[in-house]
Amino acid sequence: MTNSFFKEIWERRSLLMLLAFNDVKLRYRNSILGFLWSFLEPLLMLTVLYFVFTNIIKSAVPNYPIYLLLGLIFWYMFQRATSMGQTSLLDRSGMIQKVYFRREIIVLSACLTAFIMMAFEFGAFAIFVVAFRFVPPITIVLLPALLVVLFILSVGISLFLSVMTVYFRDLKFIWQIFLQAMFFVCPIIYQLNLFPEYIKNILQINPLVTILDTAHNLVLNGTLPTPKATFYMFASTAIIFIVGYVVFRVKSKRLIEEL
Repeated sequence: MTNSFFKEIWERRSLLMLLAFNDVKLRYRNSILGFLWSFLEPLLMLTVLYFVFTNIIKSAVPNYPIYLLLGLIFWYMFQRATSMGQTSLLDRSGMIQKVYFRREIIVLSACLTAFIMMAFEFGAFAIFVVAFRFVPPITIVLLPALLVVLFILSVGISLFLSVMTVYFRDLKFIWQIFLQAMFFVCPIIYQLNLFPEYIKNILQINPLVTILDTAHNLVLNGTLPTPKATFYMFASTAIIFIVGYVVFRVKSKRLIEEL
């Protein structure tokens, strides 16, 4: 990974933002409420999920509605980013074949679209925070840094998935099944403390589990992650990103032929 990569990404930032915002606009094209759905959709979705999980699945977790909704927002960001990132090269194959630019921009724009959608979900989340009269601790100021880690993790996985899916189209179906399974092994509807220590250690191999657990602790408990958890979260995310980038650079050399 060279400085030229970051330099070209910066120089092409207008294209990156244009692609990302166009994807958001296309999502609500021809709807009566238009862009307003970008706020109403997460608000309605989170409302439904709140009533389902708080009335059907009883939990002793303090401030469970906030716990649940925060976990869901992080999860949907990861799910959307990797799903859209995975098919981004296939979806924009015509553009790739006609115009030359760093192909990573296509994947980055897909992840950025998911990030923008998450911002609207946090707007809906704020309404719930006010409605439940929840006062978050000061540690919530560290949440944006955690969102950056989540974004980098999503980009790294998306870079790997996007280029490999061009070669192996079945991978997009496999990844969707994998996501469904991963939802239940992440602390979204339950706390990690529910499990014995050895199971917690196994689950925390997944950096997304550590990210979700850290988010809940920052927003709900006012506690910081341990130095060990912090190091693992940053190190594993960096490794996944580097591996994803290297695989992308190697496999994208024959991208045009495969598309």
